[in-house]
Amino acid sequence: MPHSTDNNSAAQQQPDKKPEVVVHPVPSRLLDSQQCPTPHITSMDEYRRMWKESVEEPEKFFGNLARDILSWDKPFETVKHGSFDNGDVAWFLEGELNACYNAVDRHALKNPDKIAIIHEGDEPSNVRRITYGELYRDVCRMANVLKKLGVRRGDNVAIYMPMIPETLIATLACARIGAIHSIVFAGFSAESLLDRVADCGAHIVITSDEGRRGGRNIATKCIVDTALSRQEAHQVEHVIVYKRTGSEVPMMENRDLWWHEEMANARPICSYEKMSAEDPLFLLYTSGSTGAPKGIVHTTGGYLLGAAATVKYIFDVREDDIYACMADIGWVTGHSYILYGPLTLGATTVLFESTPTYPTPARFWELIDKHKVTQFYTAPTAIRALQRLGDKWVEQNDLSTLRVIGSVGEPINPEAWNWYNEKVGKGRCAVVDTYWQTETGSIIISPLPGCTPTKPGSATLPFFGIKPVLLDPSTGKVIEGPHQSGVLAISQAWPSMARSVYNNHSRFIETYLRPYPGYYFTGDGAMRDEDGYIWIQGRVDDVINVSGHRLSTAEIESALNTHESVAEAAVIGGHDDLTGQCIHAFVSVKPHIKATEGFDKELTLVVRKTIGPFAAPKRVYIVNAHPKTRSGKIMRRILRKIVNGEHDQLGDISTLADQTVVPSIIEAVHGIKQ
Repeated sequence: MPHSTDNNSAAQQQPDKKPEVVVHPVPSRLLDSQQCPTPHITSMDEYRRMWKESVEEPEKFFGNLARDILSWDKPFETVKHGSFDNGDVAWFLEGELNACYNAVDRHALKNPDKIAIIHEGDEPSNVRRITYGELYRDVCRMANVLKKLGVRRGDNVAIYMPMIPETLIATLACARIGAIHSIVFAGFSAESLLDRVADCGAHIVITSDEGRRGGRNIATKCIVDTALSRQEAHQVEHVIVYKRTGSEVPMMENRDLWWHEEMANARPICSYEKMSAEDPLFLLYTSGSTGAPKGIVHTTGGYLLGAAATVKYIFDVREDDIYACMADIGWVTGHSYILYGPLTLGATTVLFESTPTYPTPARFWELIDKHKVTQFYTAPTAIRALQRLGDKWVEQNDLSTLRVIGSVGEPINPEAWNWYNEKVGKGRCAVVDTYWQTETGSIIISPLPGCTPTKPGSATLPFFGIKPVLLDPSTGKVIEGPHQSGVLAISQAWPSMARSVYNNHSRFIETYLRPYPGYYFTGDGAMRDEDGYIWIQGRVDDVINVSGHRLSTAEIESALNTHESVAEAAVIGGHDDLTGQCIHAFVSVKPHIKATEGFDKELTLVVRKTIGPFAAPKRVYIVNAHPKTRSGKIMRRILRKIVNGEHDQLGDISTLADQTVVPSIIEAVHGIKQ
């Protein structure tokens, strides 16, 4: 049966009012060969021809692209295999390659003195530059360290580290020897880290004594120790600790090892494993509507091609470019657009450890000026926050080297788009508003710098191999014509898409392929305009997008329900001008329990401790009861409308078992007595 949801206002089949937008042509500077390198694609006719071939003849298109961009140890014969119906999608089946060789070795052999990584530390004066030759030797050393500790092809290694070059070195070392890396965002709590380490069964955890962010030390090793103290992590045999700050941390005898000591004894040469294109490269855990994090499985060949191809065409990157993605390596954006994408193309990637406002709100713009950045990629939340702080921070820096500026994580509102374009891009840069997900592996909808006219707020047109459709959420039928909204789905497979959920393929099928048979279900609603441009309208499942972090409502509710006084919790996402969405929690307490002052803050701390600070609710409301149907289902649609100030537009509430709960909830949220 098609997926349905009681909180899906974005994906109802109905005509939408035509957005009033200004169409921005490709900046003339980008097409002037005396000012900029000629873009890889320079006309819409060329884009349309390539896209048509990519969806109608994917074997030909992606076979040629894979041979052009990647180095193969064994050529593939079958380009594309399987289907959504059977859940057996595969690409480049007979091919063998190694992701680390593609990202490091071939560039180190060709040009060992070329800068691979510029690390901008937490303090602006703390800058490290690492060449491809140095990166090669350090990756080989760490690969040998892992092999000495018994890590073999197919083993899982958990990485919980700050934004430092050693995080990339550890990741590439895993790829080199065929180990599967599972990077956990260093903002996650000990409990969330434990869940991920236990699920993937990692025997090795790599971390640091501490991290640095915004002038503060982050106790990464202590968080690891807390996580590993639990029985669920009994399989962990060793923890490798990089000395980032030099602060004293406890080291467990026979388990904990210092990075620098192990590396000093390791050879800087290590042969790489020839991996099947369909061998897993990494796991990355993402929130799902059922609560428990899902270990998304990405494979070597298809994922690497998607990451590299999108960096090439969407950011128009060349080998001599300085590419700066401001994401964290713990999220998929960091995997694809700090690590694998730019390094596979032999470019220089910027690794940023700090925050946009430390020590001043000029930090991003100083970074661009200092390192002569050519492509810059950040989130709408950061753009909006910096816009609010004023133009002076931007204007005092030289941003003339920029050619492409990108946005990622959530739809960018037109006001922020225009500010980004005018103040950062100076009207001379391509603005690429990119849409994609952990599960897609790489960007699937985006403008291309040299050819796509842009509309503020629209992700525009599909990337190669992506055939999007809008579906009626009730019937699953394809919605034709402009200015109609529906569920966004993809009608055929593409190389970089996830292959499975770790040790739970049925969950992968149920989540992504079964809601609308024959399609990949994105979980987002969208509108298509008269030019075929896609406008993303937000989640249609129980996932909240806060500053680009996808958070499961069920996961947050589960955390709240662990408090002994909580009877029931309901979590929804509300609109927020800065973060796009924010978390609102509605909590009822058990009989005979009285919620005292400060109880809401106590519950917020429970979520921070269980999941991490980024998952903390903006507001916690203590309510007598939730709005439920007669069957006991909480109608989150009503809670969402109340939070968003639409309590006079609640629609039909006749299915509620007790309609009298609604006025009390409105009073709790807005202080308005009904």
